[in-house]
Amino acid sequence: MSRTDLDALIIGAGVSGLTTAVCLAEAGLRVKIWAAEPSERTTSYAAGAMWGPYLVEPVDRVRVWSAQTLDVLRHLATDPAAGVRLVSGIEASRTPVEPPEWGSQLDGFRMCEPGELPDGFATGWRYTAPLVDMPVYLGYLRGRLEAAGGEIVIRRVRSLGEAVGVAPVIVNCSGMGARDLVPDPDPDLTPVRGQLVVVENPGITEFFSEDTGLSPDLLHFYPQGETLVLGGTAQPGEWSREPDPETAAAIVARCADVEPRLRNARVVEHRVGLRPTRPYVRVEEEQLGDVKVVHNYGHGGAGLTLSWGCAFEIARPDLIV
Repeated sequence: MSRTDLDALIIGAGVSGLTTAVCLAEAGLRVKIWAAEPSERTTSYAAGAMWGPYLVEPVDRVRVWSAQTLDVLRHLATDPAAGVRLVSGIEASRTPVEPPEWGSQLDGFRMCEPGELPDGFATGWRYTAPLVDMPVYLGYLRGRLEAAGGEIVIRRVRSLGEAVGVAPVIVNCSGMGARDLVPDPDPDLTPVRGQLVVVENPGITEFFSEDTGLSPDLLHFYPQGETLVLGGTAQPGEWSREPDPETAAAIVARCADVEPRLRNARVVEHRVGLRPTRPYVRVEEEQLGDVKVVHNYGHGGAGLTLSWGCAFEIARPDLIV
């Protein structure tokens, strides 16, 4: 494609960038992604990942975006190539708490009987939700983008000014990169470091997640066929993308306290990602000279959960044209 062949340039190839590009390309727009690194190096690749509006604002817009994404993921669960499955399991708390207000959207949602909960837990709820194998899913999205005529170019962008003249619309899905990429630096955007451990699955078919509130120490395990993804952490302000052995051991220990079969599970992989977090998700437009810039970043730990809803909003004719 030449510089004048594009309708929209997307910055970033995580789940938000890929989903937005797919929506635009499948709507007939000529689309290209510039990404600082391949999808395999993004925070999205490192995610667990299960649908759930996780500590993200503004509530009214999040309700819409997450519900739209839930509908799409349910549909994608019928396609084995997408890496999306509907999986049942339990979320629980060690103290009496109210269940999440979004629970009523999920199939089979009900409160647990005391005998269903692991030792030490006071409250819990069972439901079925989309569980996504992110390495497979990101590859699926890339395939859809390419089938619709889009392409991905590995190119690091240091300012949105570098993209001026490439396309009439720039969509900023750069995640943590947006901190310095936007015309006015966004100091509200901070990393929340997440670390996961992938182990061989000893035969677990249901997920488990603890409602840990604002604790930096998370506890969840998600079955992905022959492997199990154990989590995790939520460490504000931490920038390191290198796995920490002590953190990994603590993650395994927390999960094994709930599911003893995990004590000796063989570790397959370590994953680390930086959740791009700000007080409110930023989905809005601004002008940069003659170019329209549409921002789509700051999703925190809910990038997957909000991905299709945010992309649908950006793909509205009145916003993208």
